[in-house]
Amino acid sequence: MALDPEDIPLSVMYEDDELLVIEKPAGLVVHPGAGVPRGTLVHALLHRDPGIADVGGAGRPGIVHRLDKDTSGLMVVARTPRAYRALVEAIRAREVRRVYRALVWGSPGPVSGELEGAIGRDRRQRKRMAVVRRGGKPARTRWRVLSRLGCATLIEARLDTGRTHQIRVHLAHLGHPVVGDALYGGRARKQLSANEAERRLADALLDHLSRQALHASELALTHPVTGVALRWTSSVPEDMARALDLLREFRDRPAH
Repeated sequence: MALDPEDIPLSVMYEDDELLVIEKPAGLVVHPGAGVPRGTLVHALLHRDPGIADVGGAGRPGIVHRLDKDTSGLMVVARTPRAYRALVEAIRAREVRRVYRALVWGSPGPVSGELEGAIGRDRRQRKRMAVVRRGGKPARTRWRVLSRLGCATLIEARLDTGRTHQIRVHLAHLGHPVVGDALYGGRARKQLSANEAERRLADALLDHLSRQALHASELALTHPVTGVALRWTSSVPEDMARALDLLREFRDRPAH
């Protein structure tokens, strides 16, 4: 597949001769695929750095890990073949720290936990992934509660593995889907409280969030060439910040 560079703005957090760290906005697809031939992060990277064309896999130059289209946040991109090989191996060896902020429906009982369940294609809905008993790939997500906000909870999730839709699948399996996640139940009315005031609040959240409330907020790794420990953080974007404000305002309002 021939890839033509496109002048798509990128938010760059860090750059040197070997790698690039960006903040991917929600709505941007990482690499071209079925139905998305243009307008991806890869096209933007080729415009910024034509030399990246020969780094990594065909159709995915520089890409060592990915974020879903509607997940925002930090990604590292390899600019050289040696950086690509080293970063891929570091991710495989679980030496890259990837931490997310997720706003989920409901309030998990424990303050923290570990989700371990193989992930594979959902047999009934082929566009979805699911926790499966046979045929899936091992997956583990660690999580902890950051703030309980009534009908929703802000949690931190850390990936030990990087399966397709992993955090979204594991949290939905736990019974607390990511708010706004149309694929895994995060927009279903059954998630909303029977309490009329909370139901209005939840409807307002869904009106405000056009995507799953999931953001890659921290990335830490060892530089593939220099060996220096590097770490970046990213605040949640405006749509998630506003959703959190709505929840806090509702939680903190005086009782009548």
